Amino acid sequence: MSEGKDIPLVGGKSFTAVAINCAAKAGEWIKTKLGNHTSLSIKYSAQDLVTEVDKGAETMIRNLVGTHFPHHSFLGEEGVEPGPEASAKALQSVQDAEYLWIVDPVDGTTNFVHGFPFFSVSIALAYQGEVIVGVVYDPMRDELFVAEKGKGAYVRGRRMAVSGEAALRDSLLASGFPADPNYAQPLNMKQLQAIAPQVRNVRSVGSAALHMAYVASGRVSGFWEVGLNAWDLAAGALLVKESGGKVTDMQGNDYHLGVRHVAATNGRIHDELLQALQQAETAGT
Repeated sequence: MSEGKDIPLVGGKSFTAVAINCAAKAGEWIKTKLGNHTSLSIKYSAQDLVTEVDKGAETMIRNLVGTHFPHHSFLGEEGVEPGPEASAKALQSVQDAEYLWIVDPVDGTTNFVHGFPFFSVSIALAYQGEVIVGVVYDPMRDELFVAEKGKGAYVRGRRMAVSGEAALRDSLLASGFPADPNYAQPLNMKQLQAIAPQVRNVRSVGSAALHMAYVASGRVSGFWEVGLNAWDLAAGALLVKESGGKVTDMQGNDYHLGVRHVAATNGRIHDELLQALQQAETAGT
């Protein structure tokens, strides 16, 4: 990563170092709980789950951040009521914060519950609404993805770059199956049905933050999903941008913390993917 003098600091403390420390400590604790959680609750839908591990990891991260930066604001998934309206309201309540930590303690809770080893800790720091630090940690593979605004993005200490595919037909894409059964999931499935024949293949492994990290590291050419939240996307969006990729909403507007329907690509296939998504959305209407 960048030299210490280039890492964002406040009061002599590195934002990035704190984010990495929080992600690593939470991730290692989560890993010890795999197959060992004792509570399971349904939030917004039968596909939207939470365990005591999600809550415990978020509390751990919140406390660690608060120790270093007690005056910073904090937006964590488990501190927000379920559903898109509550998510939008929670983001609006902190959008004017100078420094805002945005955290998904276990991105991929359903995977975690079933013992499917694909989940992550996602931590971002926004300054005046713009993400300046993004960390995604995969504890099962001990892979740490780190980005600093203007400094590049790294995995295992190596600088990342997006893939080179220039056309959808040559691309491996990723998407998800949203927890909202009324709007987001049907639309995402409609898009999937339209896009799958146009690409090399599509993967869906249940963690938006890791999907974004995989776009940044060139493992997939692009990712799209409907109905996500700031804590799903903020860290990953910076990873993609700092790796040379592009992140927008599905109309092509630049990513910001309020984006819920996202497209992230290597940049080369972005316009073609957006066109395919928009055609799928309007087909049959």
